[in-house]
Amino acid sequence: MGAKLQSLKPELIDFIQEQKLFFVSTAAPDGYINLSPKGLDTLKVIDENTILWLNLTGSGNETAAHLLESNRMTIMFCSLGAKPLILRCYGKAETFHPRDAAWQELSGHFRKFNTARQIFRMHIELVQTSCGFGVPEYDFKQDRDLFDDWAAKKGEKGVKDYWLERNALSLNGKPTGIS
Repeated sequence: MGAKLQSLKPELIDFIQEQKLFFVSTAAPDGYINLSPKGLDTLKVIDENTILWLNLTGSGNETAAHLLESNRMTIMFCSLGAKPLILRCYGKAETFHPRDAAWQELSGHFRKFNTARQIFRMHIELVQTSCGFGVPEYDFKQDRDLFDDWAAKKGEKGVKDYWLERNALSLNGKPTGIS
C-alpha cells in the first residue's frame, strides 16, 4: 500500500515520466487554495529531490501569487492506467521568470512554448505513495493543440498583454510577479 519517503526512487521517477497529467496545489496563508491540472510535457525530474515545472499562460496565475507569500507546493501524479498508483511530492518551490538570469538554463529542459511565463523549481521534502484503487482507469487519447493555436493568434505581444490583463493578480487580488 502507501509509503512515505524522503526522495524519489528510480521506479517513481519512471512513473512520473510516463504520466500525461499531473496536479499542482499551492496556498497562501489566507485566501483560496489552488489546485490545477497540468500536462503538455511541462514537468521534468532533475534528480531524486528536484522537479522543474514550466508554467504556461492560463486564465489565472494563482501559483505564482501564492509562492510570493508561501513557498509550499504539492504535486500529485495519479495513474489512470491499469496499474493503480497515486504519488504526491511535497516541498518548497521557487519561481523563475523569463527576465531572470537562471531562465535560459532552466528553460533548456523544455521544448519552446510561446506562452511560458514561469518555471517553478521544487525541492522535494516528502514523497508519499498510496494505492489509487478507487481511481478509474482511462486511456490517453492525445494532447490538445488548442494552446499553440491560441498563442500563435495572439502573438508574443498579445500573450504578454494577456499576462498584464489576466495574470497580474490572483483571485484574492494578490500580485503574481508577472509584470
